[in-house]
Amino acid sequence: MLFWILVAALTAALAVILLYPLLRGAKAADNIRAGEAAVYRDQLRELDRDLDGGLITSEEADYARAEIGRRLIAVSAEEPAETPKPARHHRFTEAFVLLVLPVLGLCLYLTTGRPDLPSQPLEARLENPGNDVAVLITKAERHLAEKPDDGKGWDVLAPIYFRTMRVSDAQVAYRNAIRLLGPSPVRLDGLAETLMAVSDGVVTEEARQVLEQSLTLQPDNPRARFYIALSMEQAGQPDEARQAFEALAKQSPSDAPWLPLVNQHIAMNGGAPAGANPAAPGAPGNPTQQDVAAAENMSAGDRQQMIRGMVESLDAKLSEDPNNFEGWVRLVRSYAVLNDKDRAAGALKRGLAAFPLPGEEGRQLLALARELGIATEGATQ
Repeated sequence: MLFWILVAALTAALAVILLYPLLRGAKAADNIRAGEAAVYRDQLRELDRDLDGGLITSEEADYARAEIGRRLIAVSAEEPAETPKPARHHRFTEAFVLLVLPVLGLCLYLTTGRPDLPSQPLEARLENPGNDVAVLITKAERHLAEKPDDGKGWDVLAPIYFRTMRVSDAQVAYRNAIRLLGPSPVRLDGLAETLMAVSDGVVTEEARQVLEQSLTLQPDNPRARFYIALSMEQAGQPDEARQAFEALAKQSPSDAPWLPLVNQHIAMNGGAPAGANPAAPGAPGNPTQQDVAAAENMSAGDRQQMIRGMVESLDAKLSEDPNNFEGWVRLVRSYAVLNDKDRAAGALKRGLAAFPLPGEEGRQLLALARELGIATEGATQ
């Protein structure tokens, strides 16, 4: 009930504000004319006082009196004989403001608003924040302001800060969580990511030390191993970076979500894509043991050229014999790792022509393309 009383009061106040210029228009003009006439009459009386006091001559007084009288007559002639009626368009405007505008606003609120939703002050929302991230952060900050030594609170708040791009706050929260609860791989990795975010993606020396500490706690931590390999790449050490990325790829499951990115960095540093498995030399496009041995003695550019040659060879063999599902998987993945998305999309389309949907192989090819970020529009046509 209080809500509707407030709505009615606000509507009435708004109507008065909008109607006030219309209602005072004619009256304001009359007040201006009356004020001007009063000023001229005062000037005539002041003129007589100046003449009696000898401040001006009679000729100057006659001249001034004639001029003031002319202006007074002109103003008096403008005064209307009767009060004018309000203009008709003002009537329509007043009716719109008083009737149509409030009704229109009410209908809009009932259609798009939530009149059945009870009011919920901040304290009530803090008790039941639901999925409101801003309220969750406010609740956690209030709690930590009262209990700054609550390590679990900092542990919960740190990743929320990071996801909402409050990187500096996330760094402080991770440091407090580590200080109060001790280091863990998750906390250390999170702190390293905040340090890298502050430095625009560069793995700084401090971030690398934090990552190495994380590896001492969890040697097979893929996130820490990836970032350490990335630090080698950024430091201009392609061979060391390639070896670190290849070791991570060997450790990772075949369906690991980070594996495509790891393969991309392997190729960027002159390595062979993970799909090119030398253990199966008979498969089309796979390098032989001699190829692998020769690649170790090549420069990065020559190694990259050799990889492209193997991928093109696999492409040619699949054109001759398209009934090789594993070959299409390797070809699509290889083109994606080489960052040749157009050829990857073409290979996907040709692979789906050989293994069409809704077959199991076709579904696997389509899922692979989505995982690698390859456009699938028109691939099934």
